[in-house]
Amino acid sequence: MIARLIAAVLFLSAAGLRGAPLAHAHNDYEHPRPLLDALARGFGSVEADIWLVDGELLVAHDRKDVRPGRTLQSLYLDPLRERVRANGGRVQPGLDGFTLLVDVKSAAGPTYAALHAVLAGYAELLTEFRGGTRTPRAMTVIVSGNRDEAALRAQAVRFAAMDGRKAHLDSDAPAELIPWISENWRTFSTWNWSGPMPAEVRTALGEWVAKARARGRRLRFWNVPDSPAAWTQLADAGVDVIGADRLDALQAFLAGRAP
Repeated sequence: MIARLIAAVLFLSAAGLRGAPLAHAHNDYEHPRPLLDALARGFGSVEADIWLVDGELLVAHDRKDVRPGRTLQSLYLDPLRERVRANGGRVQPGLDGFTLLVDVKSAAGPTYAALHAVLAGYAELLTEFRGGTRTPRAMTVIVSGNRDEAALRAQAVRFAAMDGRKAHLDSDAPAELIPWISENWRTFSTWNWSGPMPAEVRTALGEWVAKARARGRRLRFWNVPDSPAAWTQLADAGVDVIGADRLDALQAFLAGRAP
């Protein structure tokens, strides 16, 4: 049992690096054990929504739900640093990369400035971008939501990359700046996931996948049904990142697709 669990963890953590989808914990902070529940299931990516409140980066989906002490540092950065130190420079044993998707909910400019200052204190575990050169480390931070693209582009040294949108599919921006393209499925298509995927939707999806891969980016959609039927269609089409709220279900689904 333990051997099978370890194998599943390593498979899911490495997924996306060898062609299989990367398991992403959508709104990870809403689980009973933020970060830990996803890591226990071998996920290679987690999502944290942040609000800048009185100088602190507090984790919550809505402003009304922020709570003192639930900071980005306490829920994610501090425990991740402990794990990296305990595991010889990796978040998980045998894992060469991990993604923390930080979804900015408050104003882009001041929130990113505060985020950069916080991330600088964890530089030893974060992938660094300097002068167009990427230095990979145990984990990579990607900024989503309200993104200060101008600030990210202008920085000589940064500890985060940016989550792109449809407008970035044809962008010549390097993958070091925009490693992901994420989009609301309802913006992409009006198809409601009933029955087989229509041919025109499948064709358009294939074009998005091809464009993203040609520029070294991963592709992710949100507002997708949390079900194996939807995940199968995305995975078969070549979508690189599959997010879920139902962690056990996605773990079982991806493990079942393991070679």
